[in-house]
Amino acid sequence: MATTQHEVALAHALTAAARGLAVIPLTRTKLPAVRSPHRGERPSPRCRGECGRIGHGIHDATTDPADVRTLFAAAPWATGYGIACGRPPHHLIGLDLDVKNEADGIANLEILSHDHDFTLPDTITIATPSNGRHLWLRGPANRTVPNSVGRLAPGIDVRGSGGYLVGPGSVTTRGQYVLAPGTEHHTLQPAPAALLQLLAPPPAPPAPVTLPVSGRQAEGLVQFVLDAPKGQRNDRLYWTACRAYETTDAPQLAAALIDAAVHIGLPENEARATVASAARRSGR
Repeated sequence: MATTQHEVALAHALTAAARGLAVIPLTRTKLPAVRSPHRGERPSPRCRGECGRIGHGIHDATTDPADVRTLFAAAPWATGYGIACGRPPHHLIGLDLDVKNEADGIANLEILSHDHDFTLPDTITIATPSNGRHLWLRGPANRTVPNSVGRLAPGIDVRGSGGYLVGPGSVTTRGQYVLAPGTEHHTLQPAPAALLQLLAPPPAPPAPVTLPVSGRQAEGLVQFVLDAPKGQRNDRLYWTACRAYETTDAPQLAAALIDAAVHIGLPENEARATVASAARRSGR
């Protein structure tokens, strides 16, 4: 009796699960195959499996062989499987390198490695149907790597926490995912430290400076600090703090000036010391 692609995908998924990689079944379009138990509900609940049923995409991913079989039994149309990224014990990170639309992710990753002085290890590498590559890397347990599309460079997508990679042996509408030739004996390798720095979440934008006092003079003093070039930040803060202590709103305005100084990069302890010096000068 001929083996179906569904059975092949299940066998590959069970092998991955036995290696500690959490899996879910995928359709030919690379989407989670188990249908949502909440389809048709209005409004659609924000459920990640708390309801106890399957059909919650990546939140169904499991390493338990019985649960893997249950997921595939619920989706007989599945022809592939996805591997959840960011989960213990491997904390998998995937680099999806596309070669299409004039973007060469493979070449751009080589440029990044040269510019940032790191060497890509001989790790598990998957050849995609579109002539791209998936590089699998082991991530640190104490760091969350976010998903991103083209943030590192054109043609480089990152699959991190909450994302998944199409596992080798999967068949999609574009073709089959397989181990890249010459990499069959490669094992999962740690991500280089310099690459991890590039993969780190972008810093959150600084909180806007809020002015607890009103008036054009107060606004002008805060803006004077915000506009300070490097080399003049401390001097401007001191001058404005002296002016602040000439007003009746000195404590609130001094706090706003410290916030403004920290906003433009002055260390908070240095900003507080400068303002305290201005307060002593004014006898306040």
